[in-house]
Amino acid sequence: MSVQQEAVAGGSELEVWIDQDLCTGDGICAQYAPEVFELDIDGLAYVKGADDELLQAPGATTPVPLPLLTDVVDSAKECPGDCIHVRRVSDRVEVYGPDAE
Repeated sequence: MSVQQEAVAGGSELEVWIDQDLCTGDGICAQYAPEVFELDIDGLAYVKGADDELLQAPGATTPVPLPLLTDVVDSAKECPGDCIHVRRVSDRVEVYGPDAE
């Protein structure tokens, strides 16, 4: 079983963050999951907090709502900048994104 399958099957809480240094500003993430991602005035994508506020601190994370998991994963897979990271909260292991095992 892959790390990705374990994360989903085990019901692990997941969080997502964006590396703005690698963000190309294409906005694919905001198209797939506008509830989680948004482009800011600087042209870069950021994750959004529970109150819909952009989390602009470097490395800021937000929980991945289970109903949006597929959209967030598709965002990570399709991102041309390879800047979207999805990891388990419990051990901070990346399960989707450029550093996933």
